Amino acid sequence: MGDNPDFDDKEIKEEKNCLDLGKTNPSKSVDLEEQIECTSISNEDQDNRPTTTTRLYKRRWVMVCLFSCYSLCNAFQWIQYGIINNIFMKFYNVDSFTIDWMSMVYMLTYIPFIWPVSWLLDKKGLRLIALMATAINCLGTWIKVASVRPNLFWVTMLGQFAGSLSQVFILGMPSRLASVWFGSEEVSTACSIGVFGNQLGIAIGFLVPPILVPNVDNIDELAYHISIMFYITAGVATVIFILVVFMFQEKPEIPPTLAQVQARSIPPEQYSYMASILRLLHNLPFMLLVISYGLNVGCFYAVSTLLNRMIIEHYPGEEVNAGRIGLTIVIAGMVGSLICGIWLDKTKTYKQTTLAVYLLSFVGMVVYAFTLNLGHLWVVFVMSGALGFFMTGYLPLGFEFAVELTFPECEGTSSGLLNCSAQIFGIIFTIGQGKIIEHFGTFAGNIFLCVFLFIGTIMTAFIKSDLRRQKANHLAETQAASKQAGISPPATLKEVKV
Repeated sequence: MGDNPDFDDKEIKEEKNCLDLGKTNPSKSVDLEEQIECTSISNEDQDNRPTTTTRLYKRRWVMVCLFSCYSLCNAFQWIQYGIINNIFMKFYNVDSFTIDWMSMVYMLTYIPFIWPVSWLLDKKGLRLIALMATAINCLGTWIKVASVRPNLFWVTMLGQFAGSLSQVFILGMPSRLASVWFGSEEVSTACSIGVFGNQLGIAIGFLVPPILVPNVDNIDELAYHISIMFYITAGVATVIFILVVFMFQEKPEIPPTLAQVQARSIPPEQYSYMASILRLLHNLPFMLLVISYGLNVGCFYAVSTLLNRMIIEHYPGEEVNAGRIGLTIVIAGMVGSLICGIWLDKTKTYKQTTLAVYLLSFVGMVVYAFTLNLGHLWVVFVMSGALGFFMTGYLPLGFEFAVELTFPECEGTSSGLLNCSAQIFGIIFTIGQGKIIEHFGTFAGNIFLCVFLFIGTIMTAFIKSDLRRQKANHLAETQAASKQAGISPPATLKEVKV
């Protein structure tokens, strides 16, 4: 595939020598332990430099960037209706709750479809999932192009449904992609970059629609502006689909970490998707994380979907600033995501970091609730940025903490359960907060979310920090070092329950 590994010619020769060890004795298959031993054998003829069966490819950055691009394109469509809720209400002559469903359909579609998609990810791998995600997303954007008439709301809803179906193939991939392609010291950063693309798409979805589609009274002029937005989206989605077809690769030929060496050593016939689901459901720390993750991200979905209504209620005529406030929330969250990812790679403090960020998300939501109605937009901007930094920054933390708690289960399965929880709570919170705002105002609606964020913080505090992936990597490294020193290793990977 034209990869350019981050190794010089000498290291490539060493790797070949290491792999050739299995060829010199064909009567013995090279099992996992022999591969790990191979990673630490010193070669006296080559400056005593250790050979390795793990390898990092420069192409890994292409993979994560491609994923971020098509995740961005899909996430943009999630919020493009909600942020100009009042304009689409006027154009299609529907009520606000109907337009809210243009966002909530993303959440509803995810719940039944995540199970077959997770199974496909387990059985068929990353490339097929990437192709299906970009193809369905591209189809949905062109359906929307054909929907720019006031009597064709059902067509635009069909296009949005296609986008929501594409999202099912996207949300669970960041942690899986990071584990398959990236080293143990950069896997959390890579996951953050994957989440970064999705958040950037939401940010653009907050910023661009109010600019491209002004609130004009002439329906024909409004149709023209909406069609411009839909054509741009379709063009971008088409280009991304073509890039994925020609450039996206399933996995590196040589795994990047010893944990991946172990994961690849499990025969496919020994893996059962349903058994994996049952093991996850019986994993108490993980299930606590599933619920607490759903509460946090569900609150974020509700705030994002209803942001236009909340801002317009206190600041009439400020549709563009509503979009900018949404942009502020997500941009701050993107910074938070990257900082949290880098922090995790440096410190491996998954439980402590997750709890701290969750607590600060709760505090940010409380302050946002009390300052929204003060009448000063600059205060709303500042508090929205603080809220977004922690609430959106929590996303990659949840993914990576889940992988640690559930290794060696498939990352797509654990991520799928997290996202399923988020979609369920997102629908509940969006409908609940919307009704509360309608009857009691925005302050009561935001306090409603604060209560659940407080509950999520308490639940996070009770999660046992069982870092199984870290243990697997440490065990493999210890075993390899022991064999190199001629000492009997303390245990084998096969003897230790991970």
